[in-house]
Amino acid sequence: MTKTAKCRYCDEPLSHLMCDLGMSPLANSYPSGESLAEGEKVYPLKVWVCESCLLAQLEEFESPEAIFSDYAYFSSFSSGWVEHAKRYAEMMIDRFGFDHNSLVLEVASNDGYLLQHFAARDIPVLGIEPAANIAKYASEEKGIESLVRFFGSQTARMLHAEGHSADLLIGNNVLAHVPDIRDFVRGVKIALKPDGIFTFEFPHLMRLIEGNQFDTVYHEHFSYFSLLCVERIFTRYGLELFDVEELATHGGSLRIFGKHAGYESDRVHPTGRVEDLRNRETEFGLADMVTYRAFSERMKAVKRELLGFLLGANERGESVVCYGAAAKGVTLMNYCGLGSDMVDYVVDKSPHKQDRYMPGANVAIHPPSRIFETRPDYVMILPWNISDEICREMDGIREWGGRFVVPIPSVKVLS
Repeated sequence: MTKTAKCRYCDEPLSHLMCDLGMSPLANSYPSGESLAEGEKVYPLKVWVCESCLLAQLEEFESPEAIFSDYAYFSSFSSGWVEHAKRYAEMMIDRFGFDHNSLVLEVASNDGYLLQHFAARDIPVLGIEPAANIAKYASEEKGIESLVRFFGSQTARMLHAEGHSADLLIGNNVLAHVPDIRDFVRGVKIALKPDGIFTFEFPHLMRLIEGNQFDTVYHEHFSYFSLLCVERIFTRYGLELFDVEELATHGGSLRIFGKHAGYESDRVHPTGRVEDLRNRETEFGLADMVTYRAFSERMKAVKRELLGFLLGANERGESVVCYGAAAKGVTLMNYCGLGSDMVDYVVDKSPHKQDRYMPGANVAIHPPSRIFETRPDYVMILPWNISDEICREMDGIREWGGRFVVPIPSVKVLS
């Protein structure tokens, strides 16, 4: 950490290191065979925690424009995630009464995986998506109007001037991707109608620490949030949280519900869950720097365990492949030093990743059908957060005695 590095939210100096994952490339860069010889840029992958505001964060080595303007992650390739989005849309419509007179605005709307469920109920929607390739897909394939822009105060003012103020403003797994968190939350304040509601989902820092989920750290994630931290941020800009849900997605996430501070509405009924979680995070130790420093040793233990399993399999002549060219898999493979000497190949359903290589590890990515051609002994699931979905889809490996492996929170061979 450079001496001048400061917290991206409160500007206090950063001195508390939570974990050091070494050098790693951008997790969604996926080089082609032709570009491998050119080499890849790698950057330090370290998480620091601000003792003042409790924001866990990386330094910014690449701009959001360089990372997200042409992106390889399409949300709709996970059927489980699409179903999660559908349940959310139905819950929000039932709970808050959104209808054809409402506007649902989603920030980082990706390929329309979520807004399609509101549109199916004749509720007007608008997506804000910085990746032009993904926004084009959402518009042409799903009919979801998508504005190709990064969200912040400038975009929010433009939307407001054009009459696009949100009754519901949604951001799923976008807060972590924002380096200028202050300008982003200012944008939420501007874009929201006086009686509007916002919800954001993001991986829960407490679950990350509790579950040894170091592989969810990568450069596209600039920040990692607890409720203690995120509540401070929104409060500073005149927004208040009235509810929070704890979700199973991504190994444990939060969904926060908020509105303009001081605005009273018949459809908003505060719950006691915000205070309850705030107290549990404090009891867990999220206000104590000792908790963050202890995470590093547990992370190293998982690395040693995984390497031991893979070395044992190789010595026995057993083959290991990986399922899911997910960003978390890139972090895992680079931190643990996994290459083609340890795993034969990776498969992924997304054609946007197939025939490319895992960043840094340089292991080839193939379609899932490759597994049934080569019949490996083990299939290690890199996106372990959707392991149930993958096990169902790939259950055929059991015909030849193939077995699934999950690496996090510890190495486990599934029966």
